[in-house]
Amino acid sequence: MMYRAPVDDIAFALNEVAGLRDAIEEGLFPDLSADLVEAILGEAGRFAGEEVAPLARIGDEHGAVLKDAAVTMPDGWKDLYRRWVEGGWNGLSLSQEHGGQGLPGMLGVAALEMWNSASMAFGIGPILTMGAVDALEKHASDALKAVYLPKLVSGEWMGTMNLTEPQAGSDLNALRARAERADDGTYRIFGQKIFITYGEHDFTDNIVHLVLARLPDAPAGTRGISLFLVPKFLPDDKGAPGARNDVFCASIEHKLGIHASPTCTMIYGDGFAGDGEPGAVGWLIGEENRGLACMFTMMNNARLAVGMQGVAVAEAAYQKALAYARERRQGRAAGHDGDGMAPIVLHPDVQRNLLTMGALTQAARAIAYCCAHATDMAEARSGDAARHWQERANLLTPVTKAFSTDIGVEVASLGVQVHGGMGYVEETGAAALYRDARIAPIYEGTNGIQAIDLVMRKLPQSGGEHVTGYIAELREDAEAVRTSNLPGFGRSAEKIAAALDDLEAATRFMQAALADGRTDEALAGATPYLRLFAMAAGAACLGRGAVAAQSSERVALCRFFCENLAGETGALRERACEGAESLALAAAALN
Repeated sequence: MMYRAPVDDIAFALNEVAGLRDAIEEGLFPDLSADLVEAILGEAGRFAGEEVAPLARIGDEHGAVLKDAAVTMPDGWKDLYRRWVEGGWNGLSLSQEHGGQGLPGMLGVAALEMWNSASMAFGIGPILTMGAVDALEKHASDALKAVYLPKLVSGEWMGTMNLTEPQAGSDLNALRARAERADDGTYRIFGQKIFITYGEHDFTDNIVHLVLARLPDAPAGTRGISLFLVPKFLPDDKGAPGARNDVFCASIEHKLGIHASPTCTMIYGDGFAGDGEPGAVGWLIGEENRGLACMFTMMNNARLAVGMQGVAVAEAAYQKALAYARERRQGRAAGHDGDGMAPIVLHPDVQRNLLTMGALTQAARAIAYCCAHATDMAEARSGDAARHWQERANLLTPVTKAFSTDIGVEVASLGVQVHGGMGYVEETGAAALYRDARIAPIYEGTNGIQAIDLVMRKLPQSGGEHVTGYIAELREDAEAVRTSNLPGFGRSAEKIAAALDDLEAATRFMQAALADGRTDEALAGATPYLRLFAMAAGAACLGRGAVAAQSSERVALCRFFCENLAGETGALRERACEGAESLALAAAALN
């Protein structure tokens, strides 16, 4: 089955759960109307389903190919990218000042879901470009902006993010790439970077690398890291690609999934260009030794986008599994009146798997869109309101990234299970989705790092008051479900309230542990705490949507989530609050 964008579900989550409709009615986005939102989502869905999805299998089977330091993309992909750029999709939510359309980030995030559902290997490329644009807009000089932003915003050029080195992954203290000052105000970059997504390809005639490196007199640790812009080709006086810079792709990784996305080892300053002395020419972004702060701008953007990859692959896996379950016939089932074997969709165990897939997908989508909405509100508001919404975006970003990508793997795995033996072979495409999904909990900060970020940096915002206020808002959703008097909700209100009780108790524990200096206890429970946070928030969001829709289907899905899945919050609270001692004792066996 080919992917079909769930445009109605996406629009509903944007408008009724995340708050886009209210923002439009308030006049926060004067160039946007409900009709325009509908038109954009409809066309994005058409492009994803009719243009991107048909090339996904080609990308998976043939992958990107490296020869003589040049990467060739799979057949049809370069033309696909050209059509995608011509459609204006790269600049959908980017600044009008540099040629973008300036629409809310929520719409860009919704479109990202569709590109990545159709092909995760294709969808990851634009994510890095959009992150590079954000970093340059906020931190680069006017001269750099003038040369690079119009090209990046249009999609004529693409961007990359160069952090990781063989000895420096999550711990950037170990970073060794170096930069040397040149007499002309530029810098010369030397070193090796690994796992660079779309570090080399034939989509565009130039690639703009954002590279972390150290200056000779830099302080030790992360305080001594600077960020540099290093193009593949040095722009000439007219801004066109000119001389080749001293940077090249030495190899691409042979990966479990996303085969068409070239994951490159990049070498800087090895004399590849052949002209003059070695050293890749780069320009400083921001201030010397302040590069990590600049890069975090890009990373936060990318973390929300990778969260959307989790939602996207889950949606694609759910669609594929549901279609198969309606066609595949095995055994007898209650409710089957026809002759012969029943469609497996009628079997309770298959139904449970499918509903788990659908409910987790919709819960993750709701949280992700709420995160995107908060980012938009932070930009649209000012003063205390802007600060409030920025803290909300900060709070939800690690939850979105980790939970969505975790459920992407879970849902894709369940999709293989629904297909049975046919899921384990490549013919159905279920295995490809499972393989693709597995990278998302790893890159752009592992999900363990997201949990640490949530507990150590995001819970303490505003002295802990922001997260307290957020939980109070979610309790309003539980109350709305309780007072709706819709019989189809069953015990949903009770279950949402119980999940929020678990979240509140675990939050108080984390805050107390941090206040008392019991950091190891807090960190030991960070991962189950993040899952608890997401399950409670997801239940409340599904309730909010069901109340708004007054739809029997949404009410039923909310009830299923609350009565079948949300109950795990009690066990997660116990693990988050009481698991540290047993973890520490058991860890001795690992030495």
